[in-house]
Amino acid sequence: MVNTKSRPFHGILIYRQNYREHDMLVKFFTAEAGKKMFLIRGARRPKFKMTADLLPFSYGTYDGTLKKQGLSYIATADHVKHFSQISADLMLNAYATYIMGLLDAAFPDGVAVSQWFDKLFYALNLINNGFDPAIITNIVEVQLLPVFGVAPEWHHCAVCGRTSTTYDYSEQFGGLICERHFAADSHRLHLAPRTIYYLQLFSTVDLTKIGKIQVNQRTKDQLQQTLDQIYDHDVGLKLKSKRFLRQMKQWSLTPK
Repeated sequence: MVNTKSRPFHGILIYRQNYREHDMLVKFFTAEAGKKMFLIRGARRPKFKMTADLLPFSYGTYDGTLKKQGLSYIATADHVKHFSQISADLMLNAYATYIMGLLDAAFPDGVAVSQWFDKLFYALNLINNGFDPAIITNIVEVQLLPVFGVAPEWHHCAVCGRTSTTYDYSEQFGGLICERHFAADSHRLHLAPRTIYYLQLFSTVDLTKIGKIQVNQRTKDQLQQTLDQIYDHDVGLKLKSKRFLRQMKQWSLTPK
């Protein structure tokens, strides 16, 4: 049975596009019903009353009809805010867009995953408040891997189950391997101990309890190379937002 009754919901705007002459399609990640696509009639008309409530990186409480099938509808908006620093900074915008793209790819529409609604909000809030966007993005990437069906072993040797002080990452064995098995994988990633430490930390860290994280550039580079390889080879996900983020990093490295 389709629910046609208007009701309030909490949403984070993750995607929008023009639709027909005056309308707009807007996708929200909602706390109550997961991802939902909404048809906003008249959104492109002058003096549309909810224009500011449907800007990129908006979040808050909306009232509308959440349909099980097809497009949903929004009637009013209340207590809507914006991640203003993300909106104003192209690099922060790129990281936030990629994170939202990851969640859009990870979950089917209409499936409530309230814990990931919370994680998305806190990740965006941390980036908006000045935390390193690359590190926050890496945390989300690590914690989303099991959702994509890839669950690396981060805390024991993937071969023998032993807890060790020396590990490396092995795609072949699906996680960390201890030094006893280094010779078994000639393509292991040769990660520095500090990189291993952060991969282990990121797999369990609570985004709501992050106070400060400072990671040197060499470790950040290894973390990103490792996660890029896992997402490219094991997850097989190639988002346009990821390509754009990589291009932006190349722009910043290009000599002027």
